[in-house]
Amino acid sequence: MNEIEREQRFGAHHYAPLPVVLSHAKGVWVWDVEGNRYLDMMSAYSAVSHGHAHPRLVAALTTQAQRLAIVSRAFYTDRLGALLERLCDLTTLGGALPMNTGAEAVETAIKAARRWGYSVKRIPADKAEIIVADGNFHGRTTTLVGFSSEPAYRADFGPFAPGFVHVPFGDIDAVRAAITPNTCAVLFETIQGEGGIVIPPDGFLRALRQLCTEQNVLMLLDEIQSGLGRTGRWFAYQHENIVPDGIMLGKALGGGLLPVSAFVARRDIIDLFEPGSHGSTFGGNALAATVALEALDVMADEDLPGRSAEMGEYLLSRLHAIHSPLIREVRGRGLWAGIEIDPALADAHDLSMRMLRRRVLAKETRSTVLRLAPPLVIERAEIDTCISALKAVLAEAESDV
Repeated sequence: MNEIEREQRFGAHHYAPLPVVLSHAKGVWVWDVEGNRYLDMMSAYSAVSHGHAHPRLVAALTTQAQRLAIVSRAFYTDRLGALLERLCDLTTLGGALPMNTGAEAVETAIKAARRWGYSVKRIPADKAEIIVADGNFHGRTTTLVGFSSEPAYRADFGPFAPGFVHVPFGDIDAVRAAITPNTCAVLFETIQGEGGIVIPPDGFLRALRQLCTEQNVLMLLDEIQSGLGRTGRWFAYQHENIVPDGIMLGKALGGGLLPVSAFVARRDIIDLFEPGSHGSTFGGNALAATVALEALDVMADEDLPGRSAEMGEYLLSRLHAIHSPLIREVRGRGLWAGIEIDPALADAHDLSMRMLRRRVLAKETRSTVLRLAPPLVIERAEIDTCISALKAVLAEAESDV
Protein backbone atom coordinates (compact mmCIF):
# COMPACT_ATOMS: atom_id res chain seq x y z
CA MET A 1 0.00 0.00 0.00
CA ASN A 2 1.53 3.34 -1.01
CA GLU A 3 1.06 6.58 0.93
CA ILE A 4 -1.72 7.88 -1.28
CA GLU A 5 -3.68 4.67 -0.87
CA ARG A 6 -3.06 4.71 2.90
CA GLU A 7 -4.42 8.24 3.28
CA GLN A 8 -7.44 7.46 1.14
CA ARG A 9 -8.18 4.27 3.05
CA PHE A 10 -7.85 5.61 6.59
CA GLY A 11 -8.48 9.35 6.20
CA ALA A 12 -11.52 11.49 5.58
CA HIS A 13 -11.86 12.50 1.94
CA HIS A 14 -12.21 16.22 2.66
CA TYR A 15 -9.25 17.21 0.48
CA ALA A 16 -8.38 16.39 -3.11
CA PRO A 17 -4.57 16.58 -3.06
CA LEU A 18 -2.49 16.52 -6.19
CA PRO A 19 -1.05 13.01 -6.65
CA VAL A 20 2.44 13.63 -5.30
CA VAL A 21 3.89 12.40 -1.98
CA LEU A 22 6.30 14.96 -0.55
CA SER A 23 9.05 14.00 1.87
CA HIS A 24 11.33 16.98 2.47
CA ALA A 25 11.86 20.61 1.47
CA LYS A 26 14.27 23.54 1.55
CA GLY A 27 13.64 27.14 0.57
CA VAL A 28 11.32 27.19 -2.46
CA TRP A 29 11.94 23.55 -3.39
CA VAL A 30 10.27 20.33 -2.24
CA TRP A 31 11.12 16.71 -3.02
CA ASP A 32 8.86 13.69 -3.36
CA VAL A 33 9.56 10.21 -2.00
CA GLU A 34 11.15 9.23 -5.31
CA GLY A 35 13.64 12.10 -5.20
CA ASN A 36 11.99 14.34 -7.79
CA ARG A 37 12.32 18.08 -7.13
CA TYR A 38 9.41 20.54 -7.47
CA LEU A 39 9.16 24.33 -7.34
CA ASP A 40 6.67 25.30 -4.63
CA MET A 41 4.39 28.06 -5.95
CA MET A 42 1.87 27.65 -3.14
CA SER A 43 3.85 27.96 0.12
CA ALA A 44 0.98 26.30 2.01
CA TYR A 45 -1.39 29.20 1.30
CA SER A 46 1.21 31.72 2.62
CA ALA A 47 2.08 29.69 5.74
CA VAL A 48 5.58 29.05 4.34
CA SER A 49 6.33 32.62 3.33
CA HIS A 50 9.85 32.37 4.82
CA GLY A 51 10.63 29.30 2.71
CA HIS A 52 10.79 25.73 3.89
CA ALA A 53 13.02 24.87 6.86
CA HIS A 54 14.48 28.33 7.32
CA PRO A 55 17.59 27.68 9.45
CA ARG A 56 16.91 30.45 11.97
CA LEU A 57 13.35 29.28 12.50
CA VAL A 58 14.33 25.63 12.82
CA ALA A 59 17.02 26.59 15.34
CA ALA A 60 14.56 28.68 17.37
CA LEU A 61 12.05 25.82 17.36
CA THR A 62 14.48 23.11 18.46
CA THR A 63 16.19 25.23 21.11
CA GLN A 64 12.90 26.32 22.69
CA ALA A 65 11.41 22.80 22.48
CA GLN A 66 14.25 21.61 24.70
CA ARG A 67 13.52 24.36 27.26
CA LEU A 68 9.75 24.82 27.51
CA ALA A 69 6.88 24.21 25.10
CA ILE A 70 3.36 23.86 26.57
CA VAL A 71 2.23 24.80 30.07
CA SER A 72 -1.16 26.36 29.12
CA ARG A 73 -2.15 29.95 29.84
CA ALA A 74 -2.71 29.06 33.48
CA PHE A 75 0.82 30.42 33.98
CA TYR A 76 3.02 33.16 32.56
CA THR A 77 6.02 32.25 30.43
CA ASP A 78 9.16 34.18 29.54
CA ARG A 79 8.30 34.06 25.81
CA LEU A 80 4.78 35.35 25.14
CA GLY A 81 5.07 38.97 26.25
CA ALA A 82 7.75 39.81 23.70
CA LEU A 83 5.60 38.45 20.85
CA LEU A 84 2.54 40.41 21.96
CA GLU A 85 4.59 43.60 22.20
CA ARG A 86 6.03 43.07 18.73
CA LEU A 87 2.58 42.51 17.21
CA CYS A 88 1.31 45.71 18.78
CA ASP A 89 4.33 47.67 17.55
CA LEU A 90 3.99 46.35 13.99
CA THR A 91 0.29 47.11 13.73
CA THR A 92 0.24 50.26 15.90
CA LEU A 93 -2.69 48.65 17.70
CA GLY A 94 -2.88 48.30 21.47
CA GLY A 95 -3.37 44.65 22.33
CA ALA A 96 -3.12 41.11 21.00
CA LEU A 97 -4.82 37.83 21.81
CA PRO A 98 -2.90 34.76 20.62
CA MET A 99 -4.58 31.67 19.21
CA ASN A 100 -3.53 28.78 16.95
CA THR A 101 -5.34 28.64 13.61
CA GLY A 102 -6.58 31.43 11.42
CA ALA A 103 -10.16 30.33 11.95
CA GLU A 104 -9.69 30.72 15.70
CA ALA A 105 -8.42 34.26 15.19
CA VAL A 106 -11.53 35.12 13.18
CA GLU A 107 -13.81 33.52 15.79
CA THR A 108 -12.02 35.64 18.40
CA ALA A 109 -12.64 38.78 16.34
CA ILE A 110 -16.34 37.95 16.08
CA LYS A 111 -16.63 37.49 19.84
CA ALA A 112 -14.79 40.75 20.44
CA ALA A 113 -16.99 42.65 17.97
CA ARG A 114 -20.20 41.37 19.49
CA ARG A 115 -19.06 42.11 23.04
CA TRP A 116 -18.05 45.62 21.98
CA GLY A 117 -21.43 46.06 20.33
CA TYR A 118 -23.32 45.14 23.48
CA SER A 119 -21.13 46.71 26.16
CA VAL A 120 -19.97 49.85 24.34
CA LYS A 121 -22.42 50.61 21.54
CA ARG A 122 -25.38 49.34 23.61
CA ILE A 123 -26.92 47.18 20.91
CA PRO A 124 -29.89 45.22 22.32
CA ALA A 125 -29.01 41.71 23.52
CA ASP A 126 -28.54 39.11 20.76
CA LYS A 127 -29.24 41.66 18.00
CA ALA A 128 -25.69 42.49 16.92
CA GLU A 129 -24.95 42.31 13.20
CA ILE A 130 -21.64 41.95 11.36
CA ILE A 131 -21.34 42.91 7.69
CA VAL A 132 -19.40 40.37 5.60
CA ALA A 133 -18.51 40.12 1.91
CA ASP A 134 -19.81 37.85 -0.81
CA GLY A 135 -17.08 35.44 -1.89
CA ASN A 136 -15.43 35.47 1.52
CA PHE A 137 -13.34 32.74 3.07
CA HIS A 138 -12.48 33.05 6.76
CA GLY A 139 -12.15 29.42 7.84
CA ARG A 140 -13.98 26.15 8.33
CA THR A 141 -15.82 26.38 11.65
CA THR A 142 -19.61 26.18 11.53
CA THR A 143 -19.91 29.89 12.31
CA LEU A 144 -17.51 30.87 9.55
CA VAL A 145 -18.91 28.62 6.83
CA GLY A 146 -22.35 29.76 7.95
CA PHE A 147 -21.74 33.19 6.43
CA SER A 148 -19.84 31.90 3.41
CA SER A 149 -21.50 32.40 0.03
CA GLU A 150 -19.91 29.22 -1.37
CA PRO A 151 -22.54 26.45 -1.40
CA ALA A 152 -19.98 23.64 -1.09
CA TYR A 153 -18.70 25.04 2.20
CA ARG A 154 -22.21 25.16 3.70
CA ALA A 155 -23.94 22.05 2.39
CA ASP A 156 -25.46 19.88 5.17
CA PHE A 157 -23.68 21.73 8.01
CA GLY A 158 -26.57 23.92 9.21
CA PRO A 159 -28.30 25.35 11.13
CA PHE A 160 -26.00 28.36 11.14
CA ALA A 161 -25.58 31.29 13.49
CA PRO A 162 -27.55 34.42 12.57
CA GLY A 163 -26.23 37.96 12.72
CA PHE A 164 -24.31 38.27 9.45
CA VAL A 165 -25.27 40.56 6.56
CA HIS A 166 -23.77 40.06 3.08
CA VAL A 167 -22.67 42.79 0.68
CA PRO A 168 -20.69 42.66 -2.58
CA PHE A 169 -16.95 42.83 -1.95
CA GLY A 170 -15.51 46.26 -2.67
CA ASP A 171 -18.87 48.07 -2.90
CA ILE A 172 -18.79 50.95 -0.41
CA ASP A 173 -22.36 52.03 -1.23
CA ALA A 174 -23.61 48.54 -0.38
CA VAL A 175 -21.80 48.65 2.95
CA ARG A 176 -23.29 52.04 3.73
CA ALA A 177 -26.79 50.79 2.91
CA ALA A 178 -26.33 47.67 5.06
CA ILE A 179 -25.36 49.52 8.25
CA THR A 180 -28.09 49.72 10.88
CA PRO A 181 -28.09 50.74 14.56
CA ASN A 182 -27.37 47.05 15.32
CA THR A 183 -24.23 46.87 13.19
CA CYS A 184 -21.20 46.27 15.39
CA ALA A 185 -18.55 45.53 12.77
CA VAL A 186 -17.54 45.10 9.16
CA LEU A 187 -15.42 41.96 8.71
CA PHE A 188 -13.63 41.68 5.38
CA GLU A 189 -10.55 40.06 3.94
CA THR A 190 -8.31 42.85 2.75
CA ILE A 191 -7.82 40.82 -0.43
CA GLN A 192 -9.92 37.72 -1.06
CA GLY A 193 -7.45 34.86 -1.39
CA GLU A 194 -9.62 31.76 -1.64
CA GLY A 195 -11.98 33.81 -3.79
CA GLY A 196 -9.27 34.04 -6.45
CA ILE A 197 -6.97 36.92 -5.39
CA VAL A 198 -9.75 39.49 -5.68
CA ILE A 199 -8.51 43.01 -4.93
CA PRO A 200 -11.06 45.72 -4.00
CA PRO A 201 -11.14 48.96 -6.00
CA ASP A 202 -8.54 51.60 -5.21
CA GLY A 203 -9.76 53.79 -2.38
CA PHE A 204 -12.25 51.27 -1.05
CA LEU A 205 -10.42 50.62 2.21
CA ARG A 206 -9.96 54.35 2.84
CA ALA A 207 -13.65 54.93 2.24
CA LEU A 208 -14.51 51.98 4.48
CA ARG A 209 -12.30 53.33 7.25
CA GLN A 210 -14.04 56.70 7.07
CA LEU A 211 -17.51 55.13 6.96
CA CYS A 212 -16.86 52.87 9.96
CA THR A 213 -15.58 55.83 11.98
CA GLU A 214 -18.58 57.96 11.05
CA GLN A 215 -21.10 55.22 11.87
CA ASN A 216 -19.38 53.94 15.05
CA VAL A 217 -18.76 50.50 13.55
CA LEU A 218 -15.61 48.43 14.00
CA MET A 219 -13.43 47.85 10.94
CA LEU A 220 -11.98 44.33 11.21
CA LEU A 221 -9.67 42.98 8.51
CA ASP A 222 -8.70 39.37 7.91
CA GLU A 223 -4.99 39.51 7.01
CA ILE A 224 -4.34 35.81 7.58
CA GLN A 225 -3.20 35.22 3.99
CA SER A 226 -2.58 38.79 2.82
CA GLY A 227 -0.57 39.92 5.84
CA LEU A 228 3.08 39.60 6.84
CA GLY A 229 4.68 40.56 3.57
CA ARG A 230 2.58 38.70 1.03
CA THR A 231 1.47 41.80 -0.91
CA GLY A 232 4.71 43.79 -0.66
CA ARG A 233 3.85 45.51 2.62
CA TRP A 234 3.74 44.09 6.14
CA PHE A 235 -0.06 44.28 5.90
CA ALA A 236 -2.21 44.71 2.82
CA TYR A 237 -4.22 47.56 4.37
CA GLN A 238 -1.02 49.65 4.42
CA HIS A 239 -1.33 50.10 0.65
CA GLU A 240 -4.10 52.62 1.47
CA ASN A 241 -2.44 54.18 4.53
CA ILE A 242 -5.16 53.28 7.02
CA VAL A 243 -5.28 51.49 10.36
CA PRO A 244 -8.26 49.21 11.08
CA ASP A 245 -9.71 48.66 14.55
CA GLY A 246 -8.60 45.03 14.55
CA ILE A 247 -6.85 42.48 12.34
CA MET A 248 -6.52 38.71 12.23
CA LEU A 249 -3.11 37.18 11.60
CA GLY A 250 -1.99 33.59 11.04
CA LYS A 251 -0.32 31.49 8.32
CA ALA A 252 3.16 33.06 8.00
CA LEU A 253 3.16 33.99 11.69
CA GLY A 254 4.11 30.37 12.41
CA GLY A 255 7.15 30.50 10.15
CA GLY A 256 6.01 27.44 8.22
CA LEU A 257 6.58 25.28 11.31
CA LEU A 258 3.61 25.70 13.67
CA PRO A 259 0.02 26.95 13.62
CA VAL A 260 0.15 30.40 15.25
CA SER A 261 -2.48 33.10 14.97
CA ALA A 262 -3.59 36.26 16.74
CA PHE A 263 -6.32 38.84 16.91
CA VAL A 264 -4.70 42.26 17.27
CA ALA A 265 -6.91 45.23 18.05
CA ARG A 266 -7.33 48.52 19.85
CA ARG A 267 -6.61 48.27 23.56
CA ASP A 268 -10.19 49.09 24.54
CA ILE A 269 -11.43 46.17 22.42
CA ILE A 270 -8.92 43.68 23.80
CA ASP A 271 -9.78 44.83 27.33
CA LEU A 272 -13.34 43.57 26.88
CA PHE A 273 -12.06 40.03 27.46
CA GLU A 274 -11.79 38.98 31.10
CA PRO A 275 -10.75 35.65 32.67
CA GLY A 276 -13.12 32.91 31.52
CA SER A 277 -14.50 34.78 28.51
CA HIS A 278 -12.13 33.24 26.00
CA GLY A 279 -9.15 30.91 25.91
CA SER A 280 -7.08 28.20 24.31
CA THR A 281 -4.89 25.53 25.89
CA PHE A 282 -2.32 25.89 23.13
CA GLY A 283 -2.81 29.55 22.19
CA GLY A 284 0.26 31.62 23.01
CA ASN A 285 2.33 28.66 24.20
CA ALA A 286 6.05 29.26 24.72
CA LEU A 287 7.10 27.25 21.65
CA ALA A 288 4.65 29.03 19.35
CA ALA A 289 5.56 32.45 20.75
CA THR A 290 9.27 31.79 20.22
CA VAL A 291 8.83 30.67 16.62
CA ALA A 292 6.43 33.52 15.80
CA LEU A 293 8.75 36.14 17.25
CA GLU A 294 11.67 34.73 15.27
CA ALA A 295 9.48 34.64 12.16
CA LEU A 296 8.81 38.37 12.56
CA ASP A 297 12.51 39.05 13.16
CA VAL A 298 13.53 37.10 10.06
CA MET A 299 10.89 38.90 8.00
CA ALA A 300 12.32 42.25 9.12
CA ASP A 301 16.01 41.29 8.87
CA GLU A 302 15.61 39.86 5.36
CA ASP A 303 13.10 42.55 4.32
CA LEU A 304 10.71 39.93 2.99
CA PRO A 305 7.94 42.50 2.39
CA GLY A 306 10.37 44.43 0.20
CA ARG A 307 11.41 41.26 -1.60
CA SER A 308 7.75 40.47 -2.18
CA ALA A 309 7.21 43.90 -3.72
CA GLU A 310 10.23 43.54 -6.02
CA MET A 311 9.77 39.90 -7.02
CA GLY A 312 6.00 40.34 -7.18
CA GLU A 313 6.34 43.13 -9.72
CA TYR A 314 8.51 40.83 -11.81
CA LEU A 315 6.14 37.86 -11.47
CA LEU A 316 3.09 39.92 -12.43
CA SER A 317 4.89 41.52 -15.38
CA ARG A 318 5.79 38.07 -16.69
CA LEU A 319 2.22 36.85 -16.22
CA HIS A 320 0.69 39.87 -17.95
CA ALA A 321 3.02 39.28 -20.90
CA ILE A 322 1.53 35.84 -21.52
CA HIS A 323 -1.00 35.97 -24.36
CA SER A 324 -3.30 32.98 -24.25
CA PRO A 325 -6.99 32.68 -25.11
CA LEU A 326 -7.34 30.51 -22.00
CA ILE A 327 -6.61 33.46 -19.69
CA ARG A 328 -9.42 35.86 -18.92
CA GLU A 329 -7.57 38.00 -16.38
CA VAL A 330 -4.48 38.16 -14.20
CA ARG A 331 -4.90 39.69 -10.74
CA GLY A 332 -2.30 40.14 -8.08
CA ARG A 333 -0.33 42.19 -5.59
CA GLY A 334 3.15 41.35 -4.40
CA LEU A 335 3.96 37.65 -4.66
CA TRP A 336 0.30 36.72 -4.90
CA ALA A 337 -1.37 36.14 -8.24
CA GLY A 338 -4.61 34.69 -9.52
CA ILE A 339 -4.90 33.61 -13.16
CA GLU A 340 -8.56 33.54 -14.17
CA ILE A 341 -9.15 30.73 -16.67
CA ASP A 342 -11.96 30.68 -19.22
CA PRO A 343 -13.98 27.63 -18.09
CA ALA A 344 -15.31 27.14 -21.60
CA LEU A 345 -11.77 26.49 -22.83
CA ALA A 346 -9.88 24.92 -19.93
CA ASP A 347 -10.13 23.62 -16.39
CA ALA A 348 -7.97 25.17 -13.66
CA HIS A 349 -7.55 21.84 -11.90
CA ASP A 350 -6.37 20.24 -15.13
CA LEU A 351 -3.82 23.04 -15.47
CA SER A 352 -2.54 22.40 -11.94
CA MET A 353 -2.13 18.72 -12.84
CA ARG A 354 -0.20 19.68 -15.97
CA MET A 355 2.01 22.00 -13.88
CA LEU A 356 2.68 19.12 -11.52
CA ARG A 357 3.93 17.00 -14.40
CA ARG A 358 6.37 19.83 -15.15
CA ARG A 359 7.53 19.81 -11.52
CA VAL A 360 5.81 23.03 -10.42
CA LEU A 361 3.31 22.94 -7.54
CA ALA A 362 0.30 25.20 -7.95
CA LYS A 363 -3.37 24.72 -7.13
CA GLU A 364 -6.68 26.00 -8.36
CA THR A 365 -9.23 27.88 -6.29
CA ARG A 366 -12.95 28.36 -6.95
CA SER A 367 -12.49 26.00 -9.95
CA THR A 368 -11.55 28.76 -12.44
CA VAL A 369 -8.45 30.38 -10.92
CA LEU A 370 -4.89 29.10 -10.86
CA ARG A 371 -3.33 30.61 -7.75
CA LEU A 372 0.37 31.40 -7.33
CA ALA A 373 1.80 32.30 -3.91
CA PRO A 374 5.44 31.22 -3.64
CA PRO A 375 7.69 31.65 -0.61
CA LEU A 376 8.84 35.26 -0.39
CA VAL A 377 12.46 34.14 -0.74
CA ILE A 378 11.96 33.15 -4.38
CA GLU A 379 14.49 34.42 -6.95
CA ARG A 380 13.96 35.70 -10.49
CA ALA A 381 15.37 32.52 -12.03
CA GLU A 382 12.86 30.45 -10.09
CA ILE A 383 10.02 32.71 -11.23
CA ASP A 384 11.27 32.17 -14.78
CA THR A 385 11.07 28.41 -14.19
CA CYS A 386 7.42 28.78 -13.18
CA ILE A 387 6.59 31.03 -16.14
CA SER A 388 8.21 28.63 -18.61
CA ALA A 389 6.20 25.75 -17.21
CA LEU A 390 3.00 27.78 -17.25
CA LYS A 391 3.46 28.89 -20.86
CA ALA A 392 4.10 25.31 -21.93
CA VAL A 393 1.04 24.08 -20.03
CA LEU A 394 -1.21 26.76 -21.55
CA ALA A 395 0.02 25.94 -25.05
CA GLU A 396 -0.52 22.26 -24.40
CA ALA A 397 -4.04 22.82 -23.08
CA GLU A 398 -4.86 25.19 -25.92
CA SER A 399 -3.93 22.57 -28.47
CA ASP A 400 -6.37 20.17 -26.82
CA VAL A 401 -9.34 22.52 -27.22
